[in-house]
Amino acid sequence: MCSVIILLAAICMIAEAREAGCVSFFASAREQKHRPLSMLKEMILRTTKRLLGCFTLAPLVLPLLVVPKLRAANRPRTEPVSQLKLRLVYQYPTPVITVRSPRATRIKYGFEGGRALKLGLKYYLFTSEMVGDPRSVKMKLGYWVSKDRIHWRRAGTLFTSSGNFTGADPRAALWAPMPIYNQEEGRWNLFYVAYRAKPDTKQAWYGNYDGTIWRAVSEVKGPAGIGGPYHDVGIILQPGKHSESWEGLQGTDSFFPYAVSKEWYGFYGSAQTQYHPIRAWLVGLARAPRLAGPWVRCAKLNPVPIEPHFIENPVVTRLKSGIYAAVYDNEVPNAIGYTFSADGIHWSRGRSLIVQPKGRGFWSDHVRTPLGLVPEGDHRFTIFYTGFQRLASTASSAGGGNVSSVGWVVVRLEGNP
Repeated sequence: MCSVIILLAAICMIAEAREAGCVSFFASAREQKHRPLSMLKEMILRTTKRLLGCFTLAPLVLPLLVVPKLRAANRPRTEPVSQLKLRLVYQYPTPVITVRSPRATRIKYGFEGGRALKLGLKYYLFTSEMVGDPRSVKMKLGYWVSKDRIHWRRAGTLFTSSGNFTGADPRAALWAPMPIYNQEEGRWNLFYVAYRAKPDTKQAWYGNYDGTIWRAVSEVKGPAGIGGPYHDVGIILQPGKHSESWEGLQGTDSFFPYAVSKEWYGFYGSAQTQYHPIRAWLVGLARAPRLAGPWVRCAKLNPVPIEPHFIENPVVTRLKSGIYAAVYDNEVPNAIGYTFSADGIHWSRGRSLIVQPKGRGFWSDHVRTPLGLVPEGDHRFTIFYTGFQRLASTASSAGGGNVSSVGWVVVRLEGNP
């Protein structure tokens, strides 16, 4: 704006100089010193009047000059994220957390979903533990700690489900623990899903349905409070009158919040489990002024067009460049999905990364869910993920010996990140 004012003043003064008989503002000092002083004063007075006149037009002129720039600043960043990609650089050859791990002997069917992160020199892994029958209903939310990504210690239980299989208990099954540090509170928040459960019918899948998103807060302040204990604060998102047409019987099946400027966005999911086969398993965005809420669905953006049919449990990381990255469960064999966003709101089409290539290190019959990108420096990230494997000595009423374990790979971000 200052440059516009200076330009207007210069134009006015040049005009006055010409009217006053001045050859040029660039005339030599020798020429100018012979001009009468009264003429110079008169020229300055007239210039001031003209400049004031220009300012009366400023409300009409300045918007034409300034507003386009403001609008451009408010538009989503348009630099391409399609050039970015993840490349597999290392695959650890065996799973590192299984039902045979120390302190996992009472976890009958294994592990699924959640989030992994690194604080200082320690890795923390929050996950859903399928501890008993009914499978996928009798659950614990647990967390594990490691110093080297290979040797893990189960550090505690966060919450335990009731395992009720009649549809009566809204907390019959608990899934997808996502720890998020809230700078405003100075405490860790834990978001997770609670479902009702009952036997399936020929028409619909009721194993986990009517999902609601719960928020819990650590009772220990500061980053050291990551392990809790946590106490429930309440439900922040649930099915109901604000549900959208793409959402289904499953309710809200996952939730991961992340900061965008001075507010929060969060991925949430749902599946149309009222149909056999399931027609769609998608994600949308919700928005809130604070991490505590209130959270509202972003109806004009939903469902987010990352995948056409199946996407579950996106976990978001903001890169040093400011670009957002998310990894998620997709339906490509031996792979996970990933996507990027320049502004945290508009996301690229999903791409696949094979984390279980055939050959040495192939241990999973069915890769499931990545637990986020853990930064390791030099554009490298560890990705912990869950996958099914067949253990002959494990009796399973619902999987013929299939249990879910946790493995990891190292990937590199390429494409001018």
